[in-house]
Amino acid sequence: MSEQDHLTDRYLPDFENRIDLTVLQHKLDAVRQEIKKVIVGQDRVINMLLISILAGGHSLIEGLPGVAKTLTAKLIAKTINSDFKRIQFTPDLMPSDVTGSSILDLKTNEFEFRKGPIFGNIILIDEINRAPAKTQASLFECMSEEQVTVDGHTYKMTSPFIVFATQNPIEHEGTYRLPEAQLDRFLFKVDVLYPEFEQELNILKEHHLQRAGNKEDLVQAVLSKEEVIHFQHLVKLVYVHDDVLQYIAQIVVQTRSNPNLSLGASPRASIALLEASKAFAALQGRDFVTPEDVKYVASPILGHRVQLTPEKEMEGFSADYIIRQLVESVEIPR
Repeated sequence: MSEQDHLTDRYLPDFENRIDLTVLQHKLDAVRQEIKKVIVGQDRVINMLLISILAGGHSLIEGLPGVAKTLTAKLIAKTINSDFKRIQFTPDLMPSDVTGSSILDLKTNEFEFRKGPIFGNIILIDEINRAPAKTQASLFECMSEEQVTVDGHTYKMTSPFIVFATQNPIEHEGTYRLPEAQLDRFLFKVDVLYPEFEQELNILKEHHLQRAGNKEDLVQAVLSKEEVIHFQHLVKLVYVHDDVLQYIAQIVVQTRSNPNLSLGASPRASIALLEASKAFAALQGRDFVTPEDVKYVASPILGHRVQLTPEKEMEGFSADYIIRQLVESVEIPR
């Protein structure tokens, strides 16, 4: 018996009504192909952002300047026929510039709410850490509850509602560090790394061959927002064995007692692990979750939710390294 057959037998639901994920897998593969018309490599980054969409979560994309953070997020949004908004965060940006504000209509002598750019389906917030804390705080309610309250009135966001935010990890002048409460609202913190030599060479070749024209125009919409909502519903139905639930709980609980961490993950992290694992399983065409799915999404989910002890920080350790060690130390259910 192969390892895949063993996983299927071990974690398969004990009923015959299976979820047909063929269309989901086909459509998301088409999204990948469209993005790869422009983006070279970065398969894991693209995977994480697609998982984020399927799980209905938000993603913080972090990387050095020039590694196509913003471009990747824009292209993913372009493959979906939905309402896309981009907000450039700057030090002088006010909360009302994001959420909208009430404006006096001189004809009716009544206040009318003018929606801000946060009202959309896919929102790209570029350089999120360049706006001050009060502007960052304007995202708290909409990212966690999908609503905005202005002047005592609550306005619901339309589905799907996904936020992609970018930030540069090396610049500190003129930036405002995201508070832990804000970070916790992101399903993933995705690190975008430099490309390998072959990928760098391919980037140069493709750029040289294009010569003129906007390369973003090569990407077409292959997915509707109604399909996204339907796929998000299908992901909710993916089966999770009790042993996998225990595995997730053990990982999260161990972050709270790990001697290398001064702050562990909250129950929100447990739910994030569950939902992201289900989305990753669906992305591969499976209607059940395995421990390998949990391991795949663990680091980008937990890395920004925990804090290293001062000693480990001084020794140069990263939260991702500690999380990978911790996950490997937890026994996989057999």
